[in-house]
Amino acid sequence: MTKRVTKKAERKTGQRTVQGRNRADEKFIMLPTVDFCFKELMQNAKVRKGIIAALLGVSPEEIEETTLLPTILRKEYEDDKYGILDVHVQMKNGIQIDFEMQVEEFDFWEKRIVFYLSKMITDQLHAGDNYDKIQKCIHVSILDFIHFPGDDRCYRKITLCDTETGEVYTDIMEIYVLELGKLPPEDQNEEGIVRWMRFFNAKNRKELEEMAKQNEYMDEAYQELDRLSADEEKRLEYETRLKYRRDKHAQIHYATRIGREEATDQINALHKQLLELGRLEDLKRAVEDKEYQKKLMKEFGIS
Repeated sequence: MTKRVTKKAERKTGQRTVQGRNRADEKFIMLPTVDFCFKELMQNAKVRKGIIAALLGVSPEEIEETTLLPTILRKEYEDDKYGILDVHVQMKNGIQIDFEMQVEEFDFWEKRIVFYLSKMITDQLHAGDNYDKIQKCIHVSILDFIHFPGDDRCYRKITLCDTETGEVYTDIMEIYVLELGKLPPEDQNEEGIVRWMRFFNAKNRKELEEMAKQNEYMDEAYQELDRLSADEEKRLEYETRLKYRRDKHAQIHYATRIGREEATDQINALHKQLLELGRLEDLKRAVEDKEYQKKLMKEFGIS
């Protein structure tokens, strides 16, 4: 009797575990700020059309066709640096757009953008080609960190212009910077690219479901995320990428903490030696002058 009850209890426990896991799986959905998910999402032509239309401020019907191009830009010489884009799109009129989803702050991001844009321009020309073959190239930075700390504008468009008059010199190169961390409180009347930024910045299925009600293109994006999330192989890639990102963040945090502790130990050692030698003026100057502090550390062999 006891044995049968135990087995029955085990079966119920096992059933609850499976049901609990299924409920968790139903809630799971990939988030666009993970670069793997964003790249997969942009494979959908209808989603691309909706995003590009919002970015350029035109109706989706005006975006006739978009084609995904190789994301590795060619090298002209053997020792040239490769350019590897997240999503590289070409429109029917020849305009090329590079979309980059970046969550972690990146040193020299503005220089990276200019490098990629320049590669996109030069890749259009081959030996003997005239400059009239060059088509407009656009870079889109979707950033989950603050790139322009001086204001609260979440979206900006940058191009080459006269610094005195503001007159556009050429629109052959354009840069769009979307800072997700600066999104203002939601406004029911907002539209265009800010609405898409809110979609990219969603934190869970419920938020994405609400955004999907905005228009057919966001609904398509939500349905695509749902399909991707149900694909076990895609989910494994997504979670692997997410784990890599978390591990990298943890490593940076650890290295920063250790670096600070080592720096503190070095400064304390310097102060101790200066006190023991009665070099109070040097101690005072070392506190105020970092370069002089480094010079003293070198003198005492502290590293």
